Amino acid sequence: MDDYQLDPQLSRDTLTVGEFPLCSLLLMNDSSYPWFILVPRRAGVEEIFQLGNEDRQQLLWESCYVSEKLKDLYSANKMNVAALGNMVRQLHLHHVVRYESDAAWPAPVWGAAKAQPYTPEEIKETLERLKVVFTAHLEFAG
Repeated sequence: MDDYQLDPQLSRDTLTVGEFPLCSLLLMNDSSYPWFILVPRRAGVEEIFQLGNEDRQQLLWESCYVSEKLKDLYSANKMNVAALGNMVRQLHLHHVVRYESDAAWPAPVWGAAKAQPYTPEEIKETLERLKVVFTAHLEFAG
C-alpha cells in the first residue's frame, strides 16, 4: 500500500466516494448509469490472482457487498460486474447498475453513449443515498 497511487485515467473519470478496508469506492462521472468502481489499494496489482489470499477474499466480500447494496438501492434489473483492464491496467472492478430500459441494454455500457457528467446537485444526492446503505463498512471521503 506504501506506493499505491490511483491510475490517472481513473482519477479523471471518477469521483471518490470512500474507502473499504481494501478498496477505494469510486463513482464513474457518468450519470447515464449508476456506475461504481472498486480499486484495491495495492501498488502494482493488475490481476486478481496477484493479490494475496486475504486480499482476494476481502475483494470478493467488498464486491458482493457493493453489488447487493446497489442492486437494492437502485432496484436494478441486473448488476454488471467486470474487471477488464484493457485501457487501465490497474486492477479495478466495475459495478454497473443495469435496467432493461437503459440506453445500452442489453449491450455493455462502454461506448454506448457520450458520458453525461453529474451535476453538483446529483453528486450530493448520490452521496447522501450511498451513506444510508454503506455507512456500516465504508469510510466516506471528505
